[in-house]
Amino acid sequence: MENKVNLTVVGAFVIALAVAMIAGGLWLASGTYQRKIYDSYETYMTESVSGLNVNAAVRYRGVDVGRVRRIMLAPGNVEQVRVVLDIERGTPVKTDTVATLQTQGLTGIGFVELRGGRKDSPALQAAAGQDVPVIASGPSLIERLETAAPVLMVNLARAVDNLNDVLDESNRRALRSTLADLSTLTKTLAGRSATIDASMANTARTLEQTARFGAQLPQMAQRFDRAADALERMAVDVSQASADARRTLAGADAALDSARSTLDGSRADVAQFTGSALPEARELVAELRGLTATMHRVADEVERNPGVLLQGRRPPKRGPGE
Repeated sequence: MENKVNLTVVGAFVIALAVAMIAGGLWLASGTYQRKIYDSYETYMTESVSGLNVNAAVRYRGVDVGRVRRIMLAPGNVEQVRVVLDIERGTPVKTDTVATLQTQGLTGIGFVELRGGRKDSPALQAAAGQDVPVIASGPSLIERLETAAPVLMVNLARAVDNLNDVLDESNRRALRSTLADLSTLTKTLAGRSATIDASMANTARTLEQTARFGAQLPQMAQRFDRAADALERMAVDVSQASADARRTLAGADAALDSARSTLDGSRADVAQFTGSALPEARELVAELRGLTATMHRVADEVERNPGVLLQGRRPPKRGPGE
């Protein structure tokens, strides 16, 4: 009798322990022990949600923040799919946050990705007539590819047609001729590589000499400036010398006039002198007049062309037949 009672107690204990373990596992799996609070949101997608299941993950910039609670067709609009999301309270769901359908790797398991949302944007709230806030949806990568693929194929077909039009028989012959000419040119250049190298070396030396000459240009410019200043000073000196020569000639003319007046005043004394010294005086006066005329011509020539002091007079032009 005691054996039967013990077996009954043991069986009841095992059953109670199994029930407790099952309940604990379910409680741990539900996440209730973490005491997280979830808020409900909705989003409406216009593309196929194939691969997205209930309890699929909801991620905000790659971080798990909730799960998909329900998937159904939108009431009154068969072109949209209504997806109910449970998102942890405190997740920064903004008015400009966008929900997109994504697939994980090669497995094809779908999840909802939340993107966007600036930090200064207001938090998303339920609008008038809505039970829960509605998150705007965006096209997934597959949807964008499906939309762009027809346009891409049309553009590719048009490009192929244009290429066929360009590469007609005449253009292909011209292209082959051009390639043959390029091959000939390449062989010619390869055969004259030594000459080309020598030309490049000469060009390099010429450029180097040009660079050195360019470096000396400022010094040469300074020398030319100094020479110009010297010529300017020389011209000023020549002008002053010309003025002095004119004053000297004027003094000589005055002296001659004074001598004439003296001779007129002392005719008696000159009368006895004319027999011996008058011819020599006449020759002296003639020479002085010639010297005066020559100095006048020199002064005029220097005034017109100061460079004659450095270069000398130019030879006269030859006449016809000379």
